[in-house]
Amino acid sequence: MQDYLSASPIKSKELCSLTMVRRVAAMLDLETQSFSEGDILPKGWHFFMLAGETRKSELRNDGFPGLGVPIPNLGLPRLLLGGRTVAYHGEIVIGSMIEKSSFIKSITEKTTKNGQMAIVTLQHELRPILDSNPAIIETQTYILKELGMRNEELGMKNRELKIPNLKLPNSIIPDETLLFHYSALGFNSHKIHLDRNYTQQVEGLPDLVVNGGLATLLMTEFLRKEKGVDLKAIKVKHIAPLYCNRPLRLDYENGEGKIYDDNDEVAVQYEIN
Repeated sequence: MQDYLSASPIKSKELCSLTMVRRVAAMLDLETQSFSEGDILPKGWHFFMLAGETRKSELRNDGFPGLGVPIPNLGLPRLLLGGRTVAYHGEIVIGSMIEKSSFIKSITEKTTKNGQMAIVTLQHELRPILDSNPAIIETQTYILKELGMRNEELGMKNRELKIPNLKLPNSIIPDETLLFHYSALGFNSHKIHLDRNYTQQVEGLPDLVVNGGLATLLMTEFLRKEKGVDLKAIKVKHIAPLYCNRPLRLDYENGEGKIYDDNDEVAVQYEIN
């Protein structure tokens, strides 16, 4: 365990590529040619620079690549995102070179009445080459658990599909294409976002799971375009999964953001500064 925590940060040089930025814009159905080198990268779009280079033979059995840092198996085959925090200390310029530093910040193992679980927190720092301080610091908290541990035991509820209400304000229905685009841009091969058979037969979930990072990107875009929020920091807590082809609803008021699921229950909470 100590080896993971004492290991040196994994560092790399990343290009904030105009090509990648325009692909994110295409995914979000924005005009791609409105973005050029020298522009400031929109808040939340840095996710593609957090991708790692995990070889296929080194992936976890669930396909998760670790996103820049190999996550220890700990004998716990199921993985889900519990939350994240992102602090924006500066700007990233499209076309610039960025130094990325990633490391495991903490590992906490627990024995519960329902089995073993662990909480693993990763930290990523993105620093423009000519700057002394990071422009973005992001921590991601993952929950590892046994296959036999039900989602309900972690407060992660499975839900029956309701008829989508397309007339709800600020509603989106993430489909397979959106999940694929986001996963591909972030080089995230976690099977729960891509492989419906695995998701249903192995994980026991009703459908493909919307990437936690994608849900947060949708929120940051909502804040940027609809609410005019100049985002400084965001803290995210995942309460329940969001599923493919089910509507979600975005809401923001007085520094608090929420994403509601198709049962109109809060699935993700955001503290926004």
